[in-house]
Amino acid sequence: MEQLKTIGRELAMGSQGGFGQSKEFLDLVKSIGEARSKAEEDRIVVHEIETLKRRIIEPDIPKRKMKEYIIRLVYVEMLGHDASFGYIHAVKMTHDDNILLKRTGYLAVTLFLNEDHDLIILIVNTIQKDLKSDNYLVVCAALNAVCRLINEETIPAVLPQVVELLGHPKEAVRKKAILALHRFYQRSPSSVSHLVSNFRKMLSDNDPGVMGASLCPLFDLITIDPNSYKDLVVIFVNILKQVAERRLAKTYDYHQVPAPFIQIKLLKVLALLGNGDKHASEHMYMVVRDIIKKCDPSSNIGNAVLYECVCCVSAIYPNTKLLEAAADAISRFLKSDSHNLKYMGIDALGRLINISPEVAEQHQLAVIDCLEDPDDTLKRKTFELLFKMTKSSNVEVIVAHMIDYMISITDSHYKTEIASRCVELAEQFAPSNHWFIQTMNKVFEHAGDLVNIKVANNLMRLIAEGFGADDDTADIQLRLSAVESYLRIVGEPKLPSVFLQVICWVLGEYGTVDGKYSASYITGKLCDVAEAHSSDDTVKAYAVTALMKIYAFEIAAGRKVEILPECQSLIEEMSASHSTDLQQRAYELQAVIGLDSHAVDSIMPLDASCEDIEVDKNLSFLSHYIQQSLETGAQPYIPEHERSQLPSISDFRGQGHQEASAHALRFEAYDLPKAPVSKPSPVSHPSSTELIPLPEPSYTSEIHPVSAVLPKSDAGSNKIKLRLDGVQKKWGKPSYSSATPSTSDFSSEKTVNGVSSMGVSYTSSKALDSSYESRKPRVEIPSEKQKLAASLFSGISKAEKRSISTSNKPTKVTAHIVDKPQSQKLAAAPNEIIAEKAAHPPPPDLLDLGELDNVSKAPSVDPFKQLEGLLEPGMSTSSAVALESDIMSLHTEMPTNSQVHKNDVVLGLANASDAGIAVAQPIQISKGPNVKDSLQKDALVRQMGVTPLSQNPNLFKDLLG
Repeated sequence: MEQLKTIGRELAMGSQGGFGQSKEFLDLVKSIGEARSKAEEDRIVVHEIETLKRRIIEPDIPKRKMKEYIIRLVYVEMLGHDASFGYIHAVKMTHDDNILLKRTGYLAVTLFLNEDHDLIILIVNTIQKDLKSDNYLVVCAALNAVCRLINEETIPAVLPQVVELLGHPKEAVRKKAILALHRFYQRSPSSVSHLVSNFRKMLSDNDPGVMGASLCPLFDLITIDPNSYKDLVVIFVNILKQVAERRLAKTYDYHQVPAPFIQIKLLKVLALLGNGDKHASEHMYMVVRDIIKKCDPSSNIGNAVLYECVCCVSAIYPNTKLLEAAADAISRFLKSDSHNLKYMGIDALGRLINISPEVAEQHQLAVIDCLEDPDDTLKRKTFELLFKMTKSSNVEVIVAHMIDYMISITDSHYKTEIASRCVELAEQFAPSNHWFIQTMNKVFEHAGDLVNIKVANNLMRLIAEGFGADDDTADIQLRLSAVESYLRIVGEPKLPSVFLQVICWVLGEYGTVDGKYSASYITGKLCDVAEAHSSDDTVKAYAVTALMKIYAFEIAAGRKVEILPECQSLIEEMSASHSTDLQQRAYELQAVIGLDSHAVDSIMPLDASCEDIEVDKNLSFLSHYIQQSLETGAQPYIPEHERSQLPSISDFRGQGHQEASAHALRFEAYDLPKAPVSKPSPVSHPSSTELIPLPEPSYTSEIHPVSAVLPKSDAGSNKIKLRLDGVQKKWGKPSYSSATPSTSDFSSEKTVNGVSSMGVSYTSSKALDSSYESRKPRVEIPSEKQKLAASLFSGISKAEKRSISTSNKPTKVTAHIVDKPQSQKLAAAPNEIIAEKAAHPPPPDLLDLGELDNVSKAPSVDPFKQLEGLLEPGMSTSSAVALESDIMSLHTEMPTNSQVHKNDVVLGLANASDAGIAVAQPIQISKGPNVKDSLQKDALVRQMGVTPLSQNPNLFKDLLG
């Protein structure tokens, strides 16, 4: 009956989709498993993400449903997609009181977050509370999270609670507490340095699991400082003996091997403690020998323990019986049909060969058999062993197998390593010179440019120095054998560049030493090499140097040098090469050929490549010259280590740059502001082509009987302007200009109605400038920047800065402007015309140089005399004279930055009246055409960009009739 009830419950859960999970979740797992491509899997997961985003934010989700959503998020995260939108829900689940939900939340959090995530701070308080829980399952879940999430900064927050848990009644909690402390040690050793004694105490814990967990932190500590733990050797040996004697519970057995993982960890610890220590090793011999005898070679875990015993034997102080037992174990590994066991045997034999080389000789055939195995990993491990086993008696066989394997593989990295090992073995254990040269030729030929250049240099040095024996006959035979072999293969195609360099060097040094080969034959071969590799400058450089050596040896021997045509063409080609190195070698060759035998023998002696060159690093031959220079006043040399204390050139840069690059605060007080002192500079007329600045007029107020209102157009700017008065305009279209120098830069003092004042001129060109400036975007200067500028320049006024900037140049006297009530303003032209001109100023001419064109001669009709008759009969003569004078000043003080237009005259008249000129009544134009129509017409034409093509002598005629 009970069985039927159990089956019913299982069927009921199956109808719901499994063990508490919905059918939708199981369908998700099934569809992911059945996906045929990565794209299909991504589509399924993306659809699942959209579903979870929509459902996880629904209100009042049941806890069982939320648990399922979190598990589905784990699937999404494991498949490489972003599930960060649900992290906070996993964190919230860790706060739940339900143990099942809490453990699910901890599981998800440890998978979602890393130790540096921002949400870690929300979990620390929960972990602290759960570490104090009465339910050991909650404590274990919190300890699992501690191992994964606690970083170096949050270790102090949970360390006291973890240390307290070392005495917890549950062994599972104590074990996880030790693992947590081990994790703390790996992340911050200083945080648990005071807890080493706790690790020692846990070795004597009643539970083997707790004891085994304490071996992990102790192993890390012993690896760093073995001598501090020598007193634990006896304890470790006793524990290992008890484990080997099966005194632990059956639950710790694995494939009938008692606690194999504890045995492996203890053997590693004993290998560290017994390394080079005979006294400590003596305690280990018995227990290690017993484990080797009891190991079951029929199981993988038994072979793993046996392999660790061999490693321990090879690490501790040698013992004959243990070495024999280890050799028997290695023999079983090598004779096995399993590639894994053969690999273990090769590796173990490599460890044991350093202690007992005769052990390797017993298994030499087995090792060679491993070379013929199709497993590439086993072959590589075998070659590492053969490299350690090589002697003079077996070097030929081992190197031959290495070269054959090097030819068969395509891995460039490992091919380079094999080539280096072949060269090293050939240099150390070469049985004959002929074999050595042949072996090196094969290595260079098949390894190609993968051979390190150091190998080539070592080969050339070995050929030059010989094998170090007192008998020079062997060295000579080595060199002759190299020359003969290189002459046979020098014509083969696709020789590596490094090999060709060695060939050229050997032929140049020893090609004609024995007289068997003539100089012409050797030089012809070298020229062929250079021509065949014309794109390789290094090979050509070696070939040219070899030619120079051969010719030098011939000249030193007193024989006549015969330069082949191909050699001569090669030398000429190298002399015109783009490479300076090749050019220098070619010129040196030509220079050597022209020397006598004594000089050549002195600079290039025969077979002197290995002679040491004495280098005078102190350059003592210059001491006399230096002493003479110091006596004549030269500066002494300053060593490099003392130069850093002296100021460099960069220290003398501008103060502004120093302040910008300074990183420290400056506490020096600023200079007090100085009172501005302005001195009037003498008025002088500069040359017409002089480049001078035009400062703005300073607007100061004075008391005058007649005041004027300042026009808005009088907004000058401090600009550098080119004066071209009296120079014919060569650029742009010709226009009207004054033949007299402009007086806008120079103000002359005038007397009006008995009151002395400065003459003022306002032109429409300034109105154009002001309107143009008004259209430019204005940049607001921050108040902090203004204060900084005021502090840096110590409160220098605007006018004073202009005077400083225009020092040593003619400057104009500042004009004094006085205000006048608006009711006293007299209009020299109709108000609507002035308003129109002010609202629509003519656009500036882009091709204008900013100066008036000078006409070749003055206009035939004086317009100012015509204006005299236009004055009202009631105007006094003095007023008329004053008006004429001011109008003349307007004409002579034309602006230098725009062209003169017809409407400028009217604006000038208006400005003259505004400036306080005594005009009794406004000027009335009583004859001629309509003034308004003429001005409007002229203004329209100029606004359209039309510039008069010639001078207009009837300028005032159209205006005044």
